Amino acid sequence: MQFSTITKPVSVNVATMTALQSAVQARFAAGDGFALATVNLDHLVKLRKDVAFCEAYLVQDFVVADGNPIVWLSRLAAKPVALLPGADLVLPLMQWAAEAQVRVALIGSTEAALQAAAAALKEQVPDVEIVATLAPPMGFDPDSEAAEALLQQAADAGARMTFLALGAPKQERLAARGRQIVPQMGFASIGAGLDFWAGTQHRAPLWVRKLALEWLWRAVSNPSRLAGRYLRCLAILPSLLIDALRQRRA
Repeated sequence: MQFSTITKPVSVNVATMTALQSAVQARFAAGDGFALATVNLDHLVKLRKDVAFCEAYLVQDFVVADGNPIVWLSRLAAKPVALLPGADLVLPLMQWAAEAQVRVALIGSTEAALQAAAAALKEQVPDVEIVATLAPPMGFDPDSEAAEALLQQAADAGARMTFLALGAPKQERLAARGRQIVPQMGFASIGAGLDFWAGTQHRAPLWVRKLALEWLWRAVSNPSRLAGRYLRCLAILPSLLIDALRQRRA
């Protein structure tokens, strides 16, 4: 399914976990890099206003559906995709990297959180080799020389797969930059995925997620930060529904 942005449409181009596994493993086997983004309603709000974010999204190699509204819209458009939240991709990506003997770097919020996430993930995937944990400073600019140095630091450590947990749009813009600077490296923009593993943030219980109410759980948990975001997401839903129906007819 395609989604309108301020420039060109963005498409979910990987529909299932099986398809994602095949695509990632093929890149690992060929020694090629990639950038993986997980589109959700908040991203779609930003993509209608932020040209730099759009440009970064358009060079992502793989885009999956992060959020039930994206899945429901895809069904309405008769182009169904599976729900693949960034937080759910961390462990399988680690497993695929370990199987391919691909070394991993973590880039995220704080060094303490990254170390805790690395330890938790090593318990689940003992064979994975995490060679760098890098926490850029506050105000980090993905287009700066410091960003280039950060990416090179991960590459120099031997990483060929980097998890970016910086939030949108920074992580996607850094992944787009990385595709130019270290094209042999894979990048996965997974939002709070590493913080969940570190225990510095807590995800909704599984039963809440099965009821497709994770958004409500998050809103109640942090209303001051998320209320405005969810209102902006609700505001674009009518136009998204119309677009989905148009794509269905086409």
